[in-house]
Amino acid sequence: MVSYCHCNSCRRLSGAPVAAFAAFAKTTLTITPAPTCANTVTEGVTRWFCPSCGAAVAAAYDYLPGQIYVPVGLWDQVESLELTTHSHASSALSWLHLKDDMPRHTGSARTTLLGDD
Repeated sequence: MVSYCHCNSCRRLSGAPVAAFAAFAKTTLTITPAPTCANTVTEGVTRWFCPSCGAAVAAAYDYLPGQIYVPVGLWDQVESLELTTHSHASSALSWLHLKDDMPRHTGSARTTLLGDD
């Protein structure tokens, strides 16, 4: 699952008007070297950062158990990823106009991201 996220927290983290993340099962993802700098600024959200450059490398959300999210900008193969949904679309910037037919969830898109649809 790959999703845009329009929430304020993800925008601030990415420094962009919208962030994009790929979801993985925690048991299937290995990040090498393992990120050691964890931070929780928003309750229920843990983010890991590269200890060398400070880049965000992953995030886990309490309301999305068993999953870990990786910013798509870190991927060399980013063109192979297909975005499937928008999360927190109610927080989208009024001047940002992304033209696509993907579902736009006003909140977290939890059921879609967990595959509960």
